Amino acid sequence: MFKIVTFDTKEDGLRTVVKDYQEAALRYLWHLDGEGASSRDIWVNVNKIMMSDPSQRDSISRASIINFMNHMVDEDLVEYYEITGKGGHRRIYSAKYDEEGTKRYLAEKVISKMLETWPEATRATLEAIKGDT
Repeated sequence: MFKIVTFDTKEDGLRTVVKDYQEAALRYLWHLDGEGASSRDIWVNVNKIMMSDPSQRDSISRASIINFMNHMVDEDLVEYYEITGKGGHRRIYSAKYDEEGTKRYLAEKVISKMLETWPEATRATLEAIKGDT
């Protein structure tokens, strides 16, 4: 489970749980459909996306991409394998789930933790939501 997660209720979609550049990184991996990419490839493509949209920040550091990818590996959302090349070992990252699978995984993790932490309140809220639909 996420060690630190911020759920931003002012945002929509994936931005409720990840930052703009992190969403761009995940979308890039989903676009590859399991093929995988190095941190450099992800970084280059995320920065292209960020710079093409005036509502986004200007650019993001490669270290931020590497840290996010490694965090997603720890959270079991991204997989990797290592290759050797000029300069040593490199990780090739790929999304473990597609977009819908990722959303479901995150929802299950958040709801499971809420059930563990606030079982009565969470169950009552889920029942109320179910009754409204």
